[in-house]
Amino acid sequence: MPRRLLLALPAVVLAIGLSGCATAAAATTAEITERVSHLGVDPALVVTTTIEGYDLAPQSVNETDEGGMTATWAKPGTGDMVTVRTDPVEMDAAACAAQQLWGGGEATCVRDGATWHRSSGGIDEYAVVGDGRTVLVVGGDGFGAPREDLREAAAGLRAPTVAEVDRMFAEVQRRYDRGGPVERGDLPKDGDGAPIDPGGEGG
Repeated sequence: MPRRLLLALPAVVLAIGLSGCATAAAATTAEITERVSHLGVDPALVVTTTIEGYDLAPQSVNETDEGGMTATWAKPGTGDMVTVRTDPVEMDAAACAAQQLWGGGEATCVRDGATWHRSSGGIDEYAVVGDGRTVLVVGGDGFGAPREDLREAAAGLRAPTVAEVDRMFAEVQRRYDRGGPVERGDLPKDGDGAPIDPGGEGG
């Protein structure tokens, strides 16, 4: 599956939809660093956004190999999803055209205000570039989110509050605290590792 770039803005962060977050102060660089640097995430690549009717799926938040982050917002009852991913490289015109879309296919790139609009075969993406970063906004795995929702997500990119950072990375932190995959209690100590599943009456 092709790599996704994310729309990057100075100190941009994905909105989580917590009450009062729109007026709360953005987290400082030091506060973000304290919370994510040990998780393999570059604090400069932590972002959030606000999309009307969409909620952040905390389990979707993850670190990337490049030190960025990825997160998905879903619209209940519709299946529409918007995914944001950050990357520590600035996308220029040549890179915009050369980078395949998340769903595959060569991209047609058009400057759209402060962003690149990338499209191919009915699939749309938006990329915002700045300060050595790119943030890509795409329509999720099903590519079902309308283009106007992607534009709203791109326009709504902002720095997170401390509460948003904590909520966004709660699952990542739990995985870090466990130090690896969840240990199952139904696996034998010896043998091929097949689960212990004793049959009841009838098999």
